[in-house]
Amino acid sequence: MSNTSRVVLITAGASGIGRAIAAHFAVQNYRVHVCDIDQTAIDALNSDIPTISTTCADLTKISDVDLVFGDLIRHFGRLDILVNNVGIAGPTAAVEDILPEQWNETITTDLNSIFYVTRKAVPLLKKSQGNMINMSSNAGLFGCPLRSPYAAAKWAIIGLTKTWAMELGAFGVRVNAICPGSVSGPRIDKVIEIDAQTRDISPELVRQLYLQQNSLGVFVEAENIAQTVDFLCSKGAQHITGQAIPIDGHTETLSS
Repeated sequence: MSNTSRVVLITAGASGIGRAIAAHFAVQNYRVHVCDIDQTAIDALNSDIPTISTTCADLTKISDVDLVFGDLIRHFGRLDILVNNVGIAGPTAAVEDILPEQWNETITTDLNSIFYVTRKAVPLLKKSQGNMINMSSNAGLFGCPLRSPYAAAKWAIIGLTKTWAMELGAFGVRVNAICPGSVSGPRIDKVIEIDAQTRDISPELVRQLYLQQNSLGVFVEAENIAQTVDFLCSKGAQHITGQAIPIDGHTETLSS
């Protein structure tokens, strides 16, 4: 099947990692649909890449998920690739200082919404023998101090990835997770700022500590993640499923 016939849905796809993935597929003439909660980011995406169709939606609301799939079917009538990218950083605090509402917000956004989207996507992916990519984190492989709800959600995503790979393999659907390290951009800058406040040290020192967490001493670029998503959905990866693939410069520790 040519790229022009394949349809990609990317959640939280109007900025950051999601936008990089959307742009990467759009350049290759895939038919791309993006949903995002941020209308301003959607407007900017529509202006820059008008071939991408969009829906403004809060994926913690089942009614909004239904809206996304209504738009997707109306535009394209099929789905070949789902990228479950939605998520928030959540609080940076010791477990005893995390409020229950902060925990619930993070789990609802980072985990529940992926379930809501996936249950709607799977019948379409079965028809196309498609691919699902779930965005986890190296925190889902190692744990991460001061990030309890985020680490819990990202760890759970890996469990769901392996479970769904088992469920869907018989239908020709492949399911993999990507586990990025710290990704360059405004989101990690904000995490560093909050972490610095929590530890009462400078943001620059926190940044250096983060860079020392991996063997290459780097922050990942969003385009690196987009390229890996592309590969995992290609014929070259046709026997890869149920895997949690780090893109992190080889994390040695997240405890610093």
